[in-house]
Amino acid sequence: MLNSPITLDAVHSWLNGVRRVPSPNCDERPAGCAIELLVIHGISLPPGEFGSHFIEDLFLNRLDPDAHPYFRTLVGVHVSSHLLVHRDGDVTQYVPLQQRAWHAGVSQFRGRTHCNDFSIGIELEGTDEVPYEDAQYRRLADLVRLIMSLWPMIDRDRIVGHSDIAPGRKTDPGGSFDWVFFNQLLESIPSV
Repeated sequence: MLNSPITLDAVHSWLNGVRRVPSPNCDERPAGCAIELLVIHGISLPPGEFGSHFIEDLFLNRLDPDAHPYFRTLVGVHVSSHLLVHRDGDVTQYVPLQQRAWHAGVSQFRGRTHCNDFSIGIELEGTDEVPYEDAQYRRLADLVRLIMSLWPMIDRDRIVGHSDIAPGRKTDPGGSFDWVFFNQLLESIPSV
């Protein structure tokens, strides 16, 4: 799907051109709360392993705690993200962009808490230590350009890592995320 054009279904707030898998881990944003922040995350399950169904299982509340010892630490955790960019650049959407995904947890941005209320969360399949793939950066830049065009309050200063809004608690997307390269791509002509 990397070459599929991505557009927004404005009525339902799902993206066209990506895989859709609705997560139950979302709800309505508070009344009158504008979308004005974009949070970039990194995730792999089990940690450091790529290409499995386990991230999706986590977002759908069906992660088997016996499938890997690490998964026992996630029992009872209910999380989601709006979008997941896989290692090959394909995208899965779990939550409509207008709804509140449960991605940020305890968080703060410029003195405002509860970042889930006013943000869009994008997960990249990866870790803090392993470089992200070129295809992920390119797809992420395409997604962010689209989101910025739809929610103009999101500017460069409002695109942050999870570690920026939850310092000391979260480290993703980590030192392996190349912010300089991502920002160069964000300025370039869209690849789709």
